[in-house]
Amino acid sequence: MSKPLEDLKVLIVGAGFAGLTAAIECRKRGATVILFDSASSRRQLGDIISFGSNSGRIFRSWPGVEEKLDPICHHSDGLVFRAFDDDYLTTQKWGAEADWGKRFNGHRGEIHEIVWDHAVDIGVEIRLGSKVTEYFETDTEAGVVVKGEKISADVVLAGDGVRSTARTIVLGFEDKPKSSGYAVYRSWMPTDKLKEDPLTAWLADPTIDHHVGWLGPDVHFLVATLQKGTACSWVLTHKDEADVEESWSAPGYIEDAVKAVEGWAPIVHAIIRATPEDSLVDWKLVFRDPLPTWISPKRRIALMGDAAHPFLPTSIQGASQSMEDGVTAAICLERAGKANVQEGIQAYEKIRYERVHAVQHTGVTNRDNWHKADFDYVKKNPESVKLPRQDWVLNFDCSTHAYDVYDETVKSLREQP
Repeated sequence: MSKPLEDLKVLIVGAGFAGLTAAIECRKRGATVILFDSASSRRQLGDIISFGSNSGRIFRSWPGVEEKLDPICHHSDGLVFRAFDDDYLTTQKWGAEADWGKRFNGHRGEIHEIVWDHAVDIGVEIRLGSKVTEYFETDTEAGVVVKGEKISADVVLAGDGVRSTARTIVLGFEDKPKSSGYAVYRSWMPTDKLKEDPLTAWLADPTIDHHVGWLGPDVHFLVATLQKGTACSWVLTHKDEADVEESWSAPGYIEDAVKAVEGWAPIVHAIIRATPEDSLVDWKLVFRDPLPTWISPKRRIALMGDAAHPFLPTSIQGASQSMEDGVTAAICLERAGKANVQEGIQAYEKIRYERVHAVQHTGVTNRDNWHKADFDYVKKNPESVKLPRQDWVLNFDCSTHAYDVYDETVKSLREQP
């Protein structure tokens, strides 16, 4: 049985969740897909990553993936909020979201490996150690240069991250990342040391996953345990004005992290001090101004994921929106067909643009709701710290939406002067 994109060749740059999702979705529609990544091997990088129900439905649409994700993911039914002095504030339950779909939270590297393997299993060609040094396009093709070799295709989808080189061809100039004014200490670690301290031993309970957040002035500290109490991940977001050109991710130091929570409850200090220093990362949160466009002048190269729209972690949607990009791009290429690739790329941008920027803004509002809070007010009104869980963000099927609005979107594009 023929598939709609059998005559299309797609090059994808960057094997993050945007790139892998686009590769899987294009390949299952029959396209020839080559995915390039500069890393020399698939590395088990990262720590906790969250996928909302809007992207959970994408995982569930890939045969066998949900079953592989379940054992490694976090399964708590809520997030417990405490003040920096350890006073209990409130608990946010996720049960009301069950009708929207399934959430998947776990180790980035472990989730990534499962998605990577699925891409390979369905025939995506992944070329590691393949740094793209140049992009090019004409009216009839687009391509990349890797190790001096010029490789052409019908379209290029660039999901090469916050420091994307593809942005230059789209914008016509290089735009540099800016500091958000915040940074994160983050770690993924075994719970052995937590078990040894009576203050923290309860976090390693093998019968239940825990998710706790301690909030203070301009700082928040989130801890999650999973995998039957054997693994712990924590993130500490704090003010930081470091020059992002010097470093945006570097080894972290326990004493520096402890200083960021000076005067906080002993349990917070105990969790940080139980952390192996070689597992601690100091990650600068960068952003870029919203781009006027994600597509190149000849409309055969498109940005996706962090290359198009970096998210703050407090949005809890960066990876999910990257996956929505990948699905939407593939559907637009399917509907456009080889003869109308450029129109399909335009439709992808138009369908995604406003939604992405609206969701992106929630990262700022969520962060400020915690970091700028008056804690006298918070203790009297603890419900105020709960995360907004909007139906329009989470109860969203990007696949159905793209099919539903594609014709209308193309019609509006054709009517533009």
